[in-house]
Amino acid sequence: MQQQLPDTQLLYIFDPLCGWCYGMSPLIKRLAEEYAERVPFTVLSGGMVTGDDVEPIGKRWDYISQALKQVEQVTGVEFGAAFHALGAEGSYVNNSEPPSRALMVFKQLDPLNREVAFAHDIQRAHFAEGRDLNAPDTYEQLAKAYSLDAGEFRRWWESDATREATQHEFDMVRQLGVQGFPTLVFVHGHQGYVLTRGYQPYEELKAGLEQLLNETAHQ
Repeated sequence: MQQQLPDTQLLYIFDPLCGWCYGMSPLIKRLAEEYAERVPFTVLSGGMVTGDDVEPIGKRWDYISQALKQVEQVTGVEFGAAFHALGAEGSYVNNSEPPSRALMVFKQLDPLNREVAFAHDIQRAHFAEGRDLNAPDTYEQLAKAYSLDAGEFRRWWESDATREATQHEFDMVRQLGVQGFPTLVFVHGHQGYVLTRGYQPYEELKAGLEQLLNETAHQ
């Protein structure tokens, strides 16, 4: 068994409402599982749709629905009929903060560092199943699948402290200079190396990560 390198981690910087992140999500989940013994993964939410950008999905549905077709063609994921119905109806409010806050709660409550899997589940619930990411019961159900207490999860999700921590994470991502999602940054000590900006096939991701692990192994 290979040991984790000291002061090394892979930052997966995404947004729950990012279609390209949904396309990349199965690959990130696979990568995290394959490299679990070698490098820890940390998921950061970028706050793509916040503030003045929060609006009903119907306002941009024509653009969004066209963009989803490209994501499907390139990545092979499918956006479910329930999500398309949500978009076509139009009143659902796109807001990155509630699902990002749910991921923040999960990172605090889960002892097994399964945040990549939970981020994947949030996106699948929305983009495949059409679930409401503004509703606490969506996360209560997801939390139960990880043997977490649903009531405790909801209390944390509704707390001001979690709201503040989530906003702090958005600010941190902006300070890192991340311009788009998904972005993968390999961190070793005080150095950061961009593994990818945007979608990349699995074998290319793996090859890039192997190269970075080998290059930093003796630093």
